[in-house]
Amino acid sequence: MTVVWINGAFGAGKTSTARELIELIPNSTLFDPEVIGAGLPHLLPAKRLAEVGDFQDLPIWRRLVIDTAAALLAELGGTLVVPMTLLRQEYRDEIFGGLAARRVPVRHVLLAPAETILRRRIAEREVPDDLRPRGWAYDHIEPYRAALASWLAADAHLVDTGALTAREAAVLIAEAVSTGAVPVCDIVQTPEPTAETQAAGVLLFDDQDRVLLVDPTYKPGWEFPGGVVERGEAPARAGMREVEEETGIRLTEVPRLLVVDWEPPKPPGYGGLRLLFDGGRLDPAAVEGLLLPGPELRAWRFATEEEAATLLPPVRYTRLRWALRARERGAALYLEAGEPVGQAHGSRVRPPGGRAHRP
Repeated sequence: MTVVWINGAFGAGKTSTARELIELIPNSTLFDPEVIGAGLPHLLPAKRLAEVGDFQDLPIWRRLVIDTAAALLAELGGTLVVPMTLLRQEYRDEIFGGLAARRVPVRHVLLAPAETILRRRIAEREVPDDLRPRGWAYDHIEPYRAALASWLAADAHLVDTGALTAREAAVLIAEAVSTGAVPVCDIVQTPEPTAETQAAGVLLFDDQDRVLLVDPTYKPGWEFPGGVVERGEAPARAGMREVEEETGIRLTEVPRLLVVDWEPPKPPGYGGLRLLFDGGRLDPAAVEGLLLPGPELRAWRFATEEEAATLLPPVRYTRLRWALRARERGAALYLEAGEPVGQAHGSRVRPPGGRAHRP
């Protein structure tokens, strides 16, 4: 089972090429994620839909695309041909990573006619009396150009369709897929959990006490170095192992526990225990030697507590702030759903951004 994802600017000919392609690849099926977007007005309140300008910005759309593609392949097998524009790298990572987690490889193809040809095709497209579809296509040329310059050209197999019919483009793609010229997308395959998990993160600091954050390719939002604790593995050792695998930094001492947080199940997630450890302050040489494995992490940076608020998802940010309070007071905290419970009688804990209180 595999996915051939046909990417490109609006008006590049993705859908017409995909329709030709399923005639050339044996046991292939067309799946157009536009049907997911068309169905969302029947599923979500109008107020929620009005909060975004593009249905791709809705997490439910991205999740449904992953789930529907996986379900279609489970039902039909073979190859799924998916014509859909993806210009935001984090959305590409989330969707392709979600498919990889289900052991579904993705081959990424980009239809890339010259911009002059693209504009001409948009102008010549038949549109209803409502001209908004054509305006939408024009408005997305600049984001397409930016994506092409920053990541898209390096990520996908490019096919210049400027002088090609949809059939001719499909023939080229089918041949490239069959010969392996379109490689499987290089993204980490992290199986989705089937039960509660234990995960260990390690906070590492620079000489300004800013915390190290990493940007995973396989899920949205920044994160701390760390990962899932394997069967029979000590959580602190798991954190140390993940730090070395993700950044190249080898910790020589077992890090000190800062926070144990029980994350309640929230479908489709299973929750579990989340532990944060204090890996200490990195010397400048260690910072200079920071490495990132391409398929797993996109970037790293040191962030202040305030900067982390704009980078981390709310659950992780709350966990970070409690971990920093625990680091200040020199005693670990036990949390449930991000809130400290069961502290010793008489102890006072200052909540993130607030006054001290007795749990």
